[in-house]
Amino acid sequence: MAPLKEFDAAGTASAANENAAAPLDEVMEFMRLLWAVDQGLRSTSKVMETTLGLTSPQRLVVRLVGQYPGITAGGLAEILHVHPSTLTGVMKRLQKRGLVERRADPLDARRAPLFLTKAGQVLSVPAEGTVEAAVQRALSRVPKARLACAQEVLTALAEELGVGNAPLSFDGHGEGAAPGDDTAGVVAAGLAPALGLAGTRPGREPAP
Repeated sequence: MAPLKEFDAAGTASAANENAAAPLDEVMEFMRLLWAVDQGLRSTSKVMETTLGLTSPQRLVVRLVGQYPGITAGGLAEILHVHPSTLTGVMKRLQKRGLVERRADPLDARRAPLFLTKAGQVLSVPAEGTVEAAVQRALSRVPKARLACAQEVLTALAEELGVGNAPLSFDGHGEGAAPGDDTAGVVAAGLAPALGLAGTRPGREPAP
């Protein structure tokens, strides 16, 4: 990625200082890269809404419900480290479109397990032009040892930002996990926050 240009008081790039600008320190450089990733995620999400009919957060929920049939809204929130009300807008839209349905639990009236409809199952498959496809391509270009280091950095950053501090206790249905279960990898890596599923007001759908 090309270095940032220095701007003058009017907000235009200064040709005289373009090549003499001091390099960014490691904190600012990392933040610049995070900004680029965030902008790319938002842009891709808008394209996905046009081509697939789903924003990136909506598709993430569809994929998770497809992977964990019978999961509850609380279970989804646990995986994504967000308050359950944060997913309200997403769930309403997916249910209205007939992609996700709630079913009554005959053993526990308090639970409302989530399942994909036939239409939802059609969309819960790998597809080009999605965020996860881009992530998969990027991961395939990086040696596993470096991926582990990258995950450590993103995990530390997520913890500093208040995401993932609490131990994850998820069993696939939002009812607690057995000791030793580890489903926090993707979440701790900061992918859910990056996809717009964190930092939103309760009850509001994350920005695409």
